[in-house]
Amino acid sequence: MEENHLFPVFFKLHRLHVLVVGGGNIGLEKANAMLENCADATITVVSLDFLPELEALTHQYPNITLIQKSFSCGDLLGKDLVIAATNNREFNYHIWEKAKCSKVLINVADTPELCDFYLGSIVKKGNLKIAISTNGKSPTIAKRLKQVLQEAIPDTLDEVLNKLSLIREKLSGDFASKVKKLNSITEVLVKPESEGV
Repeated sequence: MEENHLFPVFFKLHRLHVLVVGGGNIGLEKANAMLENCADATITVVSLDFLPELEALTHQYPNITLIQKSFSCGDLLGKDLVIAATNNREFNYHIWEKAKCSKVLINVADTPELCDFYLGSIVKKGNLKIAISTNGKSPTIAKRLKQVLQEAIPDTLDEVLNKLSLIREKLSGDFASKVKKLNSITEVLVKPESEGV
């Protein structure tokens, strides 16, 4: 059976500079996904043309910049991540080659074999964030699972997280004893209801 060997990470986008190449629907989707998760993300979009919706994002988010020109190697300077978001596979491959030469991590839209990372479906409940990966096999399944989890996880969980954070700060002892105490407190989250009676 095939396994998913991806290692999940959460980028602090407000500390990184992301380059998106493509000002159409794919570029808009990728920029929106990042901005929904981090309104302070620094994103530069390079394209010959931009959708009006992408241009509108620049009024709402101060750290998104649109540069109307064709992609060149110089666009990679100072960038931490690149997203090739055009509908031209050959051109996306060209962007991938340049990113690899510059040692910049890249995501090539709809081409899993050229991706260093994926933008997964994300469930958000306040401070809780769950990323879903299907190893590039089925974004549709990831979206459906997102819907299920979004409905299943109560909104009040963020309140629980905040309270546990305060408890964690006040706990004394070594790391192992703190973990033991927190495990004891949170055990109620996984106990079947019949056991609690």
